[in-house]
Amino acid sequence: MSMQNIIQSIAKLVDIHTYLLEISEQKTEAIKKGTIDELQALLTKERKYTQLLEQIEIDRMEKVNAWLSKQGNPSEQAEMTVTSMLEMLENEREKLELANITTKLTHTITELKQQEQLNRDLIDQSMKFIHMSLNMIQPTIENMNYNKHQSSSGTSKRSLFDSKA
Repeated sequence: MSMQNIIQSIAKLVDIHTYLLEISEQKTEAIKKGTIDELQALLTKERKYTQLLEQIEIDRMEKVNAWLSKQGNPSEQAEMTVTSMLEMLENEREKLELANITTKLTHTITELKQQEQLNRDLIDQSMKFIHMSLNMIQPTIENMNYNKHQSSSGTSKRSLFDSKA
C-alpha cells in the first residue's frame, strides 16, 4: 500500500468534514429561523455523511496498517501517529503532502467543532427562552388555588344570613 493511497483517504476525510461544516452552517441558519422541517432534513443529511465518514475512516486505518506492514513495522500499528509516519517517510514530496493534508483536516475538524458548539449554544438559548415563556404564560399552582391569605377587603367572617337583624 502506497502513501498516496493514505493521502487520498485523508483528502476524502477533508472533503466529508467540509460537507459536514456546510451542513452545520445551514443548521445554524435553520435554528435562527426556527424552521424545524429544514433542521430535520439537515440532520438526516448529516447522518448520511457521518456514516460515510466512518466508512472512509475504516478504509484509511486499513491502508495505514497495510503501509506499516509493508514498511516492516506491524508492531507499531496501535500507536502510529501522523508525526511518526512523517518520520518514517523518506520521500520529501510525500512528507509535505501528508503534513499539508493532515493540517487541513485538523483545521476543518476544529471549525466544525466550533460551529457545532455554536449550534448547541443556540439550541440551549432557545430552550431557555421557551421555558421562560412557558413559566410566564402558565399560572403557578399557588395562584390557581384559593388560599387562606386571600380575603375580601370589606367583608368580615360572618355568615350570609345576619341573625341579629
